[in-house]
Amino acid sequence: MIKSHEGMDDAEVAVAAALAGAGVVRDLYGRRLTRVDKGGGDFATAADVEAEKAILDVLRAARPEDAVLGEEGGQRGSAESARQWLVDPLCGTLNYAVGSMLVAVNVALRGGAAAVADPFSGEVFFTDGETAWVRNEGADARLTPTPSTDLVDVNLDPPFPNAPGFRAVDLLADPGFVARFRPRVVSTTLALAWVAAGKRAAYVTDGGDLSTSVHFAAGLTLCRAAGCTITGIDGTPTGNGLVVTADAETHGLLMSMIHSSTTKNRA
Repeated sequence: MIKSHEGMDDAEVAVAAALAGAGVVRDLYGRRLTRVDKGGGDFATAADVEAEKAILDVLRAARPEDAVLGEEGGQRGSAESARQWLVDPLCGTLNYAVGSMLVAVNVALRGGAAAVADPFSGEVFFTDGETAWVRNEGADARLTPTPSTDLVDVNLDPPFPNAPGFRAVDLLADPGFVARFRPRVVSTTLALAWVAAGKRAAYVTDGGDLSTSVHFAAGLTLCRAAGCTITGIDGTPTGNGLVVTADAETHGLLMSMIHSSTTKNRA
């Protein structure tokens, strides 16, 4: 039975929905799960599908008039709705399918609140669109980005739409990059929440305009609210891919390396 969410603000609805999905992901972890082939090496598991159902149950109970775009179930309600939730019930499906706990559950209200739940740490990162927090064991703390870890998460998953001009893997061979940063490859957008929380100095990925993607919307909303620096790999606000950093100095360093790599590859 879905508990009443009457009177909850959008941030708490996002948290409740993300935690509902995270509970399913955690409960089904380690089981032999049915896979649904999506083509191109991508697939969903029963955990993706069931987690999305749990999230939708919360959203329907709390905000029955709102539209929802889910990774697995697609569009529910009008795509033109003024209020639309973007749902990625299990980001890091391949990690999860092979027994890795590096996954995230993403729920975001377009232009508003968002939550990213880590099913296995128990942390849920959330924002009302203006301020960002992390909740763990019932206690809330403000998210404070910092580049002090020097850890940069680089998404190496295909496709690579900007190759050969930009290839994220080239950063790993850049002498300036390895002298200043330490690369990590988490292969889930949980890494975006970690930038907002100061667990990562930056996150870099290829791609098109990812601002309204169900995969990235929640993490980007968190990072904006926490005060991170965010652009595309071309330096524009909504350009190709993402360069999300804890501060402007780290962003400048990475953009210089990306520009140098891109210029060399196109020569």
